[in-house]
Amino acid sequence: MGMTVAGITEAGITEAGTEGGTRAAYLGPEGTFTHQAALEWAGQHTAADGSTGDMTVEPLATVKNVHDAVADGTADVGVVAIESSVEGYVVPSLDALLSSPDVVAVDEVALDVSFDAFVRPGHGELTEVSAHPHGLAQCAGFVTSTGLATAPASSNAAACRDAGPGTIALGPTICGELYGLETYAKAVEDFRGGRTRFLVLTRRSAADAHLARSRAAGATAWKTMLAITPAVTGPGVLARITAAFGDRGVNMSSLITRPLKAQESKYVFVVTFDEAPWDQGAREVVSDLLAAGDSLKTLGLFPAGAGFRALDGVLDPDHVPVGSISAKDSDQARERGLLW
Repeated sequence: MGMTVAGITEAGITEAGTEGGTRAAYLGPEGTFTHQAALEWAGQHTAADGSTGDMTVEPLATVKNVHDAVADGTADVGVVAIESSVEGYVVPSLDALLSSPDVVAVDEVALDVSFDAFVRPGHGELTEVSAHPHGLAQCAGFVTSTGLATAPASSNAAACRDAGPGTIALGPTICGELYGLETYAKAVEDFRGGRTRFLVLTRRSAADAHLARSRAAGATAWKTMLAITPAVTGPGVLARITAAFGDRGVNMSSLITRPLKAQESKYVFVVTFDEAPWDQGAREVVSDLLAAGDSLKTLGLFPAGAGFRALDGVLDPDHVPVGSISAKDSDQARERGLLW
């Protein structure tokens, strides 16, 4: 969609400061990938429901601020990053969902992610490279090649906004013009084609209205995020949980383990599966897990079509962990790879 960073966008979306309409909070400052995702979703939302009213998008300082704004009604929706195809899940976003009694995910946006390197005009001696920790990790090769120290920032846009005369800042292309920077290098990420998923959050009481809008827009396939906390842990507990999905023919597309706060060796499993809670297979899985004594919490339910590109079932061997072996390797290679 067309986008301007200040004022009014092509979709009739405005930056913070307009009264009325839908209020969307996102992890700021202006120019983050999350800002882009918020505008992307806002444009789709406006087009889908035929609304001609304004939608405001407001940057907030932290993921917790976004969740709190949604929970207390300051914002109607919030947008946060949840998963990078390069760096994996965004832990603060995941933990905030786990700890939010009234905030759930009702939609998602997926964006291609590329990083440019910026400097201040007339910069001095360069001494550091700054970006969000995920950005630094996704551009590790470039960062190493500079030989400079790293300076983690709260977001990639914040790194660009706050860049000093000795800083190389990494961020979206839009940050150059937005913050008056010069391009030092383009597309400095280690892996081309990286994607990041962003969740659209709302209050649990408002979720039905968002899901109804998605159905009206043609959504028929769904993804569910479910937190599963076993009452009893020990050998076989994870096998039992995964078997519940396999036995009922429900595809589990993701499994993340998070520690229960202040509970040593106790975990909550966050599962994403390719059905809605009302589908027969999902209902059977939920019944099985409840019967086993597990505690369950739905973290999100959203249309399946908005996520990563459709999988073709083929794994690119260039993207498996370095040093991995497979059945095609020789017996000697397998022995060297699997034994110490």
